[in-house]
Amino acid sequence: MINLWTRIYLGCLAGTFALLSGCADTHQLARAAGKGLTSTQQTSAYVGLPQDGRLGHITYPGSGALTAQAVAVAFSPYFGKVTVGMKTEDFAGAQQTAKAGEHTHLLYLDILHWEDRATEWSGRPDQAAVKVSIIDTNTGETLDSAVVSGKSGLATFGGDRPEHLLPKPLADYAATLFRPR
Repeated sequence: MINLWTRIYLGCLAGTFALLSGCADTHQLARAAGKGLTSTQQTSAYVGLPQDGRLGHITYPGSGALTAQAVAVAFSPYFGKVTVGMKTEDFAGAQQTAKAGEHTHLLYLDILHWEDRATEWSGRPDQAAVKVSIIDTNTGETLDSAVVSGKSGLATFGGDRPEHLLPKPLADYAATLFRPR
């Protein structure tokens, strides 16, 4: 028989666990089967600037630049040089710019989902999903691709944004992709 104080303690403990589990962001990495890459100081990457994310009729200005910057930071330990595009380009345009800049790789991005919510008021989480394709600029071959995504916890206490959900899954993806130097 469990006494009253033990029941209260266990109830508080369960409630605390439930509250804290709602605070955690979740991240996913869905990677297509690809080739491992070897990074050297001679390799370089051009990060194509994607179109800003949209949700229905809402466009999130600057989300493309924030996404490109997050990708550049995640991949910079593996390339001798990483350059972020200055304007949005389609795939062919980004390939041409990467070749003209003598980059060995193109990191082409597509924002699949971008949702910035007032989670603390609405109970709806922030979400972001980005497809990253890694292209060999000399051959045009797609070496690897993945979709990285994140979803905020429900108890965010304000200040969280979709771009805050990207650094961890992008860094995890980059780490699994490259063989050590």
